[in-house]
Amino acid sequence: MLGELGEHLKNGQAAGAAPSEADLMAMIDRARLPRHIAVIMDGNGRWAKRRSMPRLAGYRPGIESLKRAIRHCAELGIEILTVYAFSTENWERPQEEVNFLFKLMDEVMERDLDELHKNDIQLRIIGRRDTLDPRLAAKFKRAEDLTKDNKRLILNVGFNYGGRAEIVDAAKKVAARVLSGELEPSAIDEGVLSGAMYTSGLPDPDLLIRTGGDSRISNFLLWQLAYTEIWITPVCWPEFNKIHLLQAIVDYQGRERRFGRV
Repeated sequence: MLGELGEHLKNGQAAGAAPSEADLMAMIDRARLPRHIAVIMDGNGRWAKRRSMPRLAGYRPGIESLKRAIRHCAELGIEILTVYAFSTENWERPQEEVNFLFKLMDEVMERDLDELHKNDIQLRIIGRRDTLDPRLAAKFKRAEDLTKDNKRLILNVGFNYGGRAEIVDAAKKVAARVLSGELEPSAIDEGVLSGAMYTSGLPDPDLLIRTGGDSRISNFLLWQLAYTEIWITPVCWPEFNKIHLLQAIVDYQGRERRFGRV
């Protein structure tokens, strides 16, 4: 039945009657859950426009969808959730939208941090901070310091994040170690570079979920996604719910992960 359902759910497309939450939960092998799920939370603006609302009206429902995803991942026992909130390319969007997204992030830090901490969620902000408002950067550090010992789920939020920028920053860190004499050039390998990434010390994502239907990774976790399974759904992010998360996990568990081997 798992193989049949996998065909129905391939790339997020359900065929025939949609399985219920109970059906999907029964199909999930708790021993083979993905340790690390990454999400490109796309489609907020399109969700709003389809309802004859301004694009910006889709972002607050998107925050509620993120809160649901965090809760569902924690309940399932997923260890790490990494989400793409604001990219290095998003600076090119209209200034009104950029300002709104920064204001929304500031509000989330103020309003939801205590709840994350109470629920044993460890928050990490990945991305470049040197170009951010120092006040917001200070809130990020406070949030990380407050939650650093939490164990239930690690939540990585990509903010002012770009995969190419991350690789450039990692190369600079490694180059500095070489210049200081700490590291021989011949000793540079994948492990050294992985240790210089924003996600240092964490396993690479097992599963990438992209909402909104686009089939690209949009400069997200370029280094880490080398062998990640990808699941794409046309569902816009504000509508993403537990059923969709379970569909993605069931489909993931139906795949054979070979990592380049036969």
